[in-house]
Amino acid sequence: MIRGLAEKTFITFDITFFTGGIEMQQENNEIKTNVEQNEFNNIHIKIDSVSKVFNQHAGNAVTALKDISLEIKEGEFIVILGPSGCGKSTLLRIISGLIKPTNGSVYIKGKKVEGPISDIGFIFQNPTLFKWRKVIENVLFPIDLMGKNVSEYKEKAQQLLDLTNLNGFENNYPKELSGGMQQRVSLCRALISSPHLLLMDEPFGALDALTRDTMNLELLRIWRSSKEKTVIFVTHSITEALFLADRVIVLSCRPAVIQEVISENFPRPRTMGLKSLKEFNDITQKIYKIMLGNKM
Repeated sequence: MIRGLAEKTFITFDITFFTGGIEMQQENNEIKTNVEQNEFNNIHIKIDSVSKVFNQHAGNAVTALKDISLEIKEGEFIVILGPSGCGKSTLLRIISGLIKPTNGSVYIKGKKVEGPISDIGFIFQNPTLFKWRKVIENVLFPIDLMGKNVSEYKEKAQQLLDLTNLNGFENNYPKELSGGMQQRVSLCRALISSPHLLLMDEPFGALDALTRDTMNLELLRIWRSSKEKTVIFVTHSITEALFLADRVIVLSCRPAVIQEVISENFPRPRTMGLKSLKEFNDITQKIYKIMLGNKM
């Protein structure tokens, strides 16, 4: 009973309808259609002049985002890059419907986002695993939460664990796993419901450099294996952004505006050797200059 209450409390804390990528079913999560589908063609997500202002208790207004507009095609791997505290996570939460923009709108598959939406995966900075649940139980938790037959998803859960090289750890508890392994479990949990969109909020930021590189390679491999879902990935690491992305969206300091869109498409599949290429390092320096206001 205590564990059940803890799980419910954990789910509602801060993220309302999602926890580490869990898809939730709610009666009022329907997206209202206000735009004709043919206006979007192959556009999966359209962010239209989005701004966000937070009113603080002291009466001060903080503008996090200012007039953000972006179109994302289905299957694209987009990385949002910017300094810490610039509003990257806020933008992800607006896209998912967890918070509303002050101005502007977000459309997913031609439908305006009016509130928290289902059929997406959301992975946060921390794995947010339940310590009293085994690995396989953590992966299957969203299925259990939605009231579906868990046994029908066990094979898929095992396939995801195999895909992320976690086979053999199905019955381990989170405390018995490394940080990188815990994030793999979180990724499996986000994919168990076959979301069309994956939102990732600095999921590897707390890992050491070597483990982070390994997880980047794993993520790209899993992305290809899962038929290249649309991914929006947040980071403040320039090299990570360039290594992963089809396009890098460079945000300024708060209030965040889009400074530049980098569309240098390096061939896939990618290896760590990419980082040693002159072109890769030239673009890295270019982004540094943009983020530092050409002070280099």
